Amino acid sequence: MFADRAKILIRSGKGGDGHVSFYRALYVANGGPDGGDGGRGGDVIFEVDKGLNTLVDYRHRKKFAAKDGEQGGKSRCHGKNAEDIVLKVPEGTIIKEAESGKVIADMSGDNTRQVVLKGGKGGLGNQHFATATMQVPKYAQPGQPGQELWVCLELKVIADVGLVGFPNVGKSTLLSRVTNANPKIANYHFTTLNPNLGVVDLEGAEGFVIADIPGLIEGASEGVGLGHEFLRHIERTKMMIHVVDAASTEGRDPIDDIYKINAELEAYNPEIARRPQVIAANKIDAIYEGDEDPVERIREEFEPQGIKVFPISGVSGKGIKELFYYVNEQLKTLDSKPIVFEQEYFPEEELINIDLPYEITMEDGMYVVEGPKIEKMLGYTNLDSEKGFQFFQKFLKDTGILEELENKGIEEGDTVKMYGLQFDYYK
Repeated sequence: MFADRAKILIRSGKGGDGHVSFYRALYVANGGPDGGDGGRGGDVIFEVDKGLNTLVDYRHRKKFAAKDGEQGGKSRCHGKNAEDIVLKVPEGTIIKEAESGKVIADMSGDNTRQVVLKGGKGGLGNQHFATATMQVPKYAQPGQPGQELWVCLELKVIADVGLVGFPNVGKSTLLSRVTNANPKIANYHFTTLNPNLGVVDLEGAEGFVIADIPGLIEGASEGVGLGHEFLRHIERTKMMIHVVDAASTEGRDPIDDIYKINAELEAYNPEIARRPQVIAANKIDAIYEGDEDPVERIREEFEPQGIKVFPISGVSGKGIKELFYYVNEQLKTLDSKPIVFEQEYFPEEELINIDLPYEITMEDGMYVVEGPKIEKMLGYTNLDSEKGFQFFQKFLKDTGILEELENKGIEEGDTVKMYGLQFDYYK
């Protein structure tokens, strides 16, 4: 079964707790603290697997969790970091936050591997908390909790050109004649239940990837029929071939068909409707001589709108060569970059909205900012990366911490301390 959608729960690993222990040895009356740090929790990573073409692995299993980090040990022993969990998906998979529908990651193009949820940082052992006034600290830092998130996976096939049109207009027949695809073909509606991909090889030209999108019907954009299930697969296409039954073998008007399908595209996503289109007036072998030429009617209606019309026969192959060479030339004029969906949802930014306490105090001339809110933020943020540092700045501003520091009289050049992190304040 072709599976192009799934909803799953992912959870990163909890950081291991720091350890409380004291050095014990013969002839040593009062050994100091020697509790080790906890290990890091495992990340949740999505990775493209070129050998996959469906999301069937996520249809029956719904929960995926990374392991927790190991607790610290005595004698300053560091707990073992947990292994990451790597979830393999087909190229073209979109990962969205389930509630908002916002994009977390688009696993296509150069993005073949992405950390979606960071594991919690391990807690510090009591060795780190010894001071001149507290030489036997009986406290160790707990590990940071893991993150949990419901996500929706959507597979959007990657093709240069999409075949659209009503059911039974000959899209699958056309695809089978010119590509290596092998779609099921029969004379009833919705024969094509899966998007079919094929590569069009043209002599003396580069060729392109084409996708047969299962037949649309009126109301598809609203979820009627099967069309809505597959409309997402044309979102990456740069151009569309609109296949119509020019011979009206089922009694429908081809011009009316074109307007109805374009209306569905517009209703689903106006941007898609604006992409270049070419009309393949199919089944010309079934047009009776002496009747009004339906191809000319289609041309008179759409070519003034800038939409080229090609009479073709999927059965005999007539006109197909001219159609695909034209499409190939048009593709050369379009942006060659793959259509990639930008990230809209950042899991770590949820930390800004979590209502956890913190406090600002003065210690040795430094502004000390500590508390559960700060611990949690530092546990999930990689400040060595540009993205992580930008998030850190956003966190300080959006949570009101910067404003509170300014209200307490901080000046440029003053030092701010957040647990193991120190930095100078500058506007």
